Amino acid sequence: MTKQLLTVDELKVSFQTRDGQNQAVRGVSFHVGAGETVGIVGESGSGKSVTAKAIMGLITPPGKVTNGKIVFQGTDLSGLSEGEWRKLRGNRIAMVFQDPMTSLNPVKTIGFQMAEVIRRHRGLGKKEAIQEAVEMLRKVGITEPERRVKQYPHEFSGGMRQRVMIAMALSCSPELLIADEPTTALDVTIQAQILDLLKQLKDESDTAVLLITHDLGVVAQVCSRVVVMYGGMVMEEGTVEDIFYRTGHPYTQGLLRSLPKRAGAGKERLVPIEGSPPDLIDPPAGCPFRDRCPYAFGKCSELPEMAELGEGHRSLCWLVQEHSTLEQALAEGEADQ
Repeated sequence: MTKQLLTVDELKVSFQTRDGQNQAVRGVSFHVGAGETVGIVGESGSGKSVTAKAIMGLITPPGKVTNGKIVFQGTDLSGLSEGEWRKLRGNRIAMVFQDPMTSLNPVKTIGFQMAEVIRRHRGLGKKEAIQEAVEMLRKVGITEPERRVKQYPHEFSGGMRQRVMIAMALSCSPELLIADEPTTALDVTIQAQILDLLKQLKDESDTAVLLITHDLGVVAQVCSRVVVMYGGMVMEEGTVEDIFYRTGHPYTQGLLRSLPKRAGAGKERLVPIEGSPPDLIDPPAGCPFRDRCPYAFGKCSELPEMAELGEGHRSLCWLVQEHSTLEQALAEGEADQ
């Protein structure tokens, strides 16, 4: 059994706004095993990135963690001082953000910025840190790294800047890498290269990866397990095979239906999920997906317990309480369609 590296238990995060408390994350629980790649998937506004920032200790006012525990390697992170966070963040837990241009300082060279991280966490001298930065750039596939470390972010393409961020994140050999939409705004070819790079580096270093994305296609390529979020809650969790072939929630089914089919699979129209995500300042009672769900019935006005559909496979849906998949539940007439 894989040793648990990270455990998130009943996490709640809210943001004070002019209109009231925005309940961005509402009781999220999941775990990441050592060396495992776990995807968190869902539409924009589902709470994915807020969950990632909470794990990194980056929730600041008007945001606040109001409930739950985040345990990393047996340590409850909620009790860390800012000094302890600085030692942990970027060292044992690292994060790659979706827009590298906002993460890189435009007036500092790439080498300076990478060396700064390496020196802070690994105690190397300036010359050794630059040499290490060169090696990390080479490792992530950037050619002529000795020349590139002297350049500025604007001299790199979007895909190369993302490679720099991955190199920087991995330069201290973290036990957990959080990648928040790392392929957003990149063209399809570069997306594939970045995903291949993440897989390769993970296999070489045995670093666990928590991949935040809105794209189940990306998850299928690199993840072993998937957490599906909607309305600030976990709708379903399972292996990639569970999610794709033994779907346990109508929301997951909707995400799958909206995926483009692979070439040669025949013509089939994409089916969008009708409606909009819920207002988390005044979230609806019961299942947050109720108003958009084609199978909703009276009981959905109450929030169900998580149903265990198999080992490691669970779903927050009334339809599957007595069944192993959504398809089986529907076939047995559990839904008032």
